[in-house]
Formats: sequence, structure tokens, C-alpha cells
Amino acid sequence: MSTMSVPEKAADAMDAEGTVRRQVFEYLPVSLFGSVMGLTGLSVAWRLASHRYGPPSVIADAIGWIALAAFAALVVAYGAKAVTAPRTVVAEFNHPIAGNLFGTILISLLLIPILLVRSAPALAKGIWIAGAAGMVVFAWTIVNRWMGSRQQLAHATPAWVVPVVGLLDIPLALPALDLPAAHPVAVFALSVGLFFALPLFTLIFSRLLFEEPLPAALRPTLMILIAPFAVGFSSYVAVTGRVDGFAEALYMLTLFFLAVLVGRLRNLPFCPFRVSWWAVSFPLSASAATALRYADATGSAWADGIALALLAFASIVIAGLAVRTLAGIARGELRTLST
Repeated sequence: MSTMSVPEKAADAMDAEGTVRRQVFEYLPVSLFGSVMGLTGLSVAWRLASHRYGPPSVIADAIGWIALAAFAALVVAYGAKAVTAPRTVVAEFNHPIAGNLFGTILISLLLIPILLVRSAPALAKGIWIAGAAGMVVFAWTIVNRWMGSRQQLAHATPAWVVPVVGLLDIPLALPALDLPAAHPVAVFALSVGLFFALPLFTLIFSRLLFEEPLPAALRPTLMILIAPFAVGFSSYVAVTGRVDGFAEALYMLTLFFLAVLVGRLRNLPFCPFRVSWWAVSFPLSASAATALRYADATGSAWADGIALALLAFASIVIAGLAVRTLAGIARGELRTLST
């Protein structure tokens, strides 16, 4: 999702004994796990397209392997940050905006089982259980934080959607995992996620209307506002097994807000690149997956056209983000791109 680092720390720090300790990847934002979410979502979308339109499944597999490689690399890099710069990690977690984005790690754990279930079903189930438990605890922690002290309206950014509305990601893998005992957990996640989506969206929308515009680094996070509708659709279909009037309403809302927000971010490609741009990846891939599920359920030509257009758009954008990020890493610009 978005890049919202706390202020950068010095590269070296003194430990309790006065020894200089080298900090590794202290600039790396936890929100970069949003890239894993975007890649995983794109793999799922291509899998759905393969079932409906017939393109080779190797495309979905390749994107899935890239997502797994990105997750492994980020776990190692952010793990090194946690070990060598623990105070920076704690400060990031306690930050009123960036702290919400620790949910991107847990959402990644909820999505990765979709990629692993065919080759390693036991591992996929274990990862999903860990991700679901962690997501529930994280949502409870953040809601308690919100209610435990007075919040500032300026901090009500789209990142606030992640901790609680992120519960909507819990049911997504269940149809493939064959865990009937987890159905009550899916219903719980769907209920809480949809319940909190309405007040949080209203609060964030009010902040966007009446407060100062978002800083440039946070503007890509506007796309997160699509998640309650796009992910809500897929989660609702996963739990109920049908596309009914309520699901169709979520799909239509997805299309409307996608059109609005893409227009709002139309100048983004002309701005200096930052890894915060990955915030657009998961909402786009989730929107494409939603459109593909809707097209499969309705069978209408116009729905197919929208689904294919969104799949192509998400694929082009995410490919561009990946190429630019890898080029920046190769040139040693990751620190600059993370600010």
C-alpha cells in the first residue's frame, strides 16, 4: 500500500553499552508489503481470466511466484530492520498513520495461501490461520488505540481503512482451502469489515473535503478507498456463494469510485517515482478480480469488456511499478524512493 515512514533515523545507533550498531534498511516502510498484495491480487485476477477466457494459466503462476519472491525478500529486509533498528519499527507502529499499515503484512499472509493451496495445501492452511488470527488481533488493537485517546482529523487518511476493513480479506482464500469449520470466522470478518467500512469511509471522505489536501507522498493511498467495495464484493461472494443484489451494488460502487480516483491520480505518472505508488496496486488488482467474478456470474458482454479492460489496466500499472522499483534498487536508489 502506501509509503508512510516515520522520520528517518541515523544510519548508526548507540546501544545500551555504547557500542555503535549498524542499522539495516531502517528507511524501509512496512507499507511496501502492499506490493505483495498487489502482485497476489493480480495473480488471482489472471487465474480468473484463465478460467473464463482461456489465456494460459502460466501467466497467473508466474505472477504468483513473483509475489512469493517479493514477500520473502521483504520479510528478510524488514526483519533485518526490526533486529538492527527496533526503535524505528516501534515508532513506525505507534505512528497514527503509518502504524495502520502493519496490516499489509497480515493481509499478505491471508492472500498468499491462494497461491500455495494447489502445491502445498497444508502450508497454505497454516499460513492462513496465522494471518487470520493476526488480523483479528491487529484490528482489535487498532480500534482500542482509536478509542483510547483523542484522534486528530488530519490523521484520518485512507490508511485507516487497512486495520479493520482489512478483515474482509480473511474469507477470500477459504473457498480454495476447504476449511468448512472456518465459516463462522469468515462471517465474523465480513460483518465487522463491512460494519466499520461505512463510518471509516465517511470520516476519511470528510477529512478529504474539509482539511488540507493529502501530502504528495500520501496521494496514491486514495486508491485504498476502493477496497471496501472491491474486496467487500469478493469477500461477500466467498461467504455466501452467490452474486445477488447487494454484491452487484458493491460492484457498481467499485466502478464509480475507481473512475473518480483514477481521475484524481491522473498526474501521478508525471511526478518523481516513490515506492508509495504501490498503494494503487492492490485496489486495481482487486477491482479487476471483482469485475471478472461479476462477468462470470452474469455472462454479459459489457461486463466482460469492463473486466478485460480492468485486467489490462491493472497489469500495465503493476508491471510499470515493478520495473521502476527494480531499476531503482539496481541503481541503489531504494533509500531515496522510500522517502
